[in-house]
Amino acid sequence: MTPRTSQYLHAQHMPVAPRAAATVLLLRDGAAGLEVLMTRRSQQASFVPGAFVFPGGAIDAQDAQAHALAARRPTQADAQLTDAIAAIRESFEELGVLLARHGDGRWATQHDIAQIDRHAPLAAQCQARGLTLAADGVFTLARWITDRDLPRRFDVPFLVARMPPGQTPVADEAEQFEPLWIRPQDALQRHAGGDFFIIFPTIRTLEYLQRHASVDAVLAACAGEAPLWTSCPRAGLLAGREVRYMESDPPYGELALVSPDGQLVHPLDWQSDRPVELRRNLQRLTAPNPGVMTGPGTNSYLVGDPATGYIAIDPGPADMEHLQRLWRAAGGDIRTIVCTHSHPDHSPGAAPLQQLCVQAGRAAPPILGLPSLPTARAHSQFTPDRAVADGELLTLTGQGLGGSVTHTLQVVYTPGHAANHLCLLLQEDGLLFSGDHILNGSTTVIDPPDGNMADYLDSLDRLDALCQQWGVEFILPAHGHVLGDARGAIAHLKAHRLAREAKVIAAMQKRPDGTLEQWVELAYDDVPPRLWPVAQRSLIAHVERIRMLEPGND
Repeated sequence: MTPRTSQYLHAQHMPVAPRAAATVLLLRDGAAGLEVLMTRRSQQASFVPGAFVFPGGAIDAQDAQAHALAARRPTQADAQLTDAIAAIRESFEELGVLLARHGDGRWATQHDIAQIDRHAPLAAQCQARGLTLAADGVFTLARWITDRDLPRRFDVPFLVARMPPGQTPVADEAEQFEPLWIRPQDALQRHAGGDFFIIFPTIRTLEYLQRHASVDAVLAACAGEAPLWTSCPRAGLLAGREVRYMESDPPYGELALVSPDGQLVHPLDWQSDRPVELRRNLQRLTAPNPGVMTGPGTNSYLVGDPATGYIAIDPGPADMEHLQRLWRAAGGDIRTIVCTHSHPDHSPGAAPLQQLCVQAGRAAPPILGLPSLPTARAHSQFTPDRAVADGELLTLTGQGLGGSVTHTLQVVYTPGHAANHLCLLLQEDGLLFSGDHILNGSTTVIDPPDGNMADYLDSLDRLDALCQQWGVEFILPAHGHVLGDARGAIAHLKAHRLAREAKVIAAMQKRPDGTLEQWVELAYDDVPPRLWPVAQRSLIAHVERIRMLEPGND
């Protein structure tokens, strides 16, 4: 469904259309490991002046017309060939490096380079000297699209190629200066020290390169032709400073929710002293209970507006200062309180929040949810004023300045993390409140007997179907930032759970008479040992599901 733009916090602007360009990372094996050729942009450049970059620039019509003058791989698409030709041309114009071969396979030499004019069309000059552009040795590493908030934008494949032997880079001293060979980790260290200015895509690309020991390793990783990643970063504010994130970074989804057009307006600092506006009809207030199990704290959400009143989701622990802030953020007009489940960081605040409303002379908002089952631990007992039904609609309506407005939350029963767990779908805006079923930056604990891994995975499937039905793009978890790409996040989470289960099976097979502690050590070897006691709870849930699926146990 199309989200209501009337609920956006900021007027939207059309980002500048990106221009096609290409960049090439020239690589070599140095004495201390992999090195990449970088150069400093002119201080007068219109785009990132003074930054250290990889050679590259805009793609022009001549690049697409030079296909017949370039060698190509059988799997290299026409668009990739154009990108490679543009990158070859730019590396020659800017640094005098020529990725071209003679008919007998010899690489272009410094003598060849000296005979070619950097300011004249390259492909025709190469053809006249019997040289073929070595586009078959240029591979796609990644694709970067300049951030939406910037006034100049580019759509840039980052390509990789081995530095031709016997050539020496010489900067054009107009656009580029100071060519240097540098190990990725050294470039990052110098940047951290403040004497090597590089921009976000360069940083992330160098972070990837430093994982590889040789040119061969990088080229092998790129053999599949498709970019290893494609990213259009988003910017936010952290401690008052500009920060940027890729799609895989936890804050990315929240930035997309609050500012779809990419404006740099949203603070990402975790704080509990005031609510954070996410949409006009949506506020988040994080309880001051950070920890290993709660991350930055429990997220309490307010859905609604002054015309409709508010529904409070997960009031959190019985922290009166937090509850008073939540009550004030709603202008005292809380119509309903909903708890996603009974755990002590979610439901104990419901009753005192209800009393705050009563003490202010308002009707007591009903506390809704599902009662805890006998399987719940002693500190997770919860009895709502009324048990909600799966599929039930909780509706707020009112008359605003623009006319009638409605906010509808659909109850979705999702056992797994807890037997009485539920999620909520804000239908008009396609937003899913996931409680602890889906978190940002970690996986939730499944703790039998109240937690059940089979139920958990089934509930993930149900949420995926719901997201498809309603066009849900964003998930609002009880811990962590908003997640974007809702269905992708669910698919990733399920794949992670099944991969972990495969490791549990392998551990059980390796040590059939092993203890839980021994199985955890094998199946969670990628998790810090200090977290193994917590991981053991989910391991038990996996073991129960594995044994349930064994033949004869259906």
